[in-house]
Amino acid sequence: MRIFPGNEFRCSIASLAAATLFLSGAALPLPALAFSQLNPPATLPKAAGTPGQQKNDKPIEQALEAPSNSLPMPDPLVNKQAGQSSSDTSNSSKSVEFLFDIDKAPEPVKKLRAAIVEAAASGDLERLRPLMNVGAGLKQTQVTADDPGEDPIKTLHDLSGDPDGIEIMSILLDIMSTGFAHVGQGTPDEIYIWPYFAQKDIKTLSTPEKVDLMRIVTAGDYADMLEFGGYNFYRVGITPDGRWKFFTSGE
Repeated sequence: MRIFPGNEFRCSIASLAAATLFLSGAALPLPALAFSQLNPPATLPKAAGTPGQQKNDKPIEQALEAPSNSLPMPDPLVNKQAGQSSSDTSNSSKSVEFLFDIDKAPEPVKKLRAAIVEAAASGDLERLRPLMNVGAGLKQTQVTADDPGEDPIKTLHDLSGDPDGIEIMSILLDIMSTGFAHVGQGTPDEIYIWPYFAQKDIKTLSTPEKVDLMRIVTAGDYADMLEFGGYNFYRVGITPDGRWKFFTSGE
């Protein structure tokens, strides 16, 4: 076909337009995709604080208030070994109960014991005088078997190994710090006696009881007691109504 100069120009324009249209169509943008669609998130593990796990986790406050699994504080040595109380009727027709809790004693007994301990700790013998019913005849506290009417304070002063009576007060304080025996319950002779091993067979004392005994006496004294057949050092007796009946030594 013969192309004239004018037609050639028109064909060039048409070709250029067709090329432009083709390139424009090829360059049209693809539909936009969200970033999350291009990079979908990986499945994350459950956080440590999810409800399922929180059921097994205690708040700090609850953990602090929870009961401790630590070992409990130990009881007093003899108390733990011998129990709070025990009974023995093998050596006497009178019942004997061994106690290590002063709250098990009647209120008058508890009050007098507390007063004796306070007076003994002071180191002043005269503070015992109002507790011993001095001058009350048979109701006066007995300190020897020879003369019930003697002045018990003077006697205790003479028995002490020092000029001020400190030794005898120390012995009294140690004695009142032990367990005690409840003897003759329900009888006219009912009484509470310190120390408790004054009513025990000295040959059958347990190791903790021997420790308790040797807070008061020496090993030599204990050997003498074994030969004698019983406890023969100082002891204290208090009646259920709170009267200090005796503070004596011997069988």
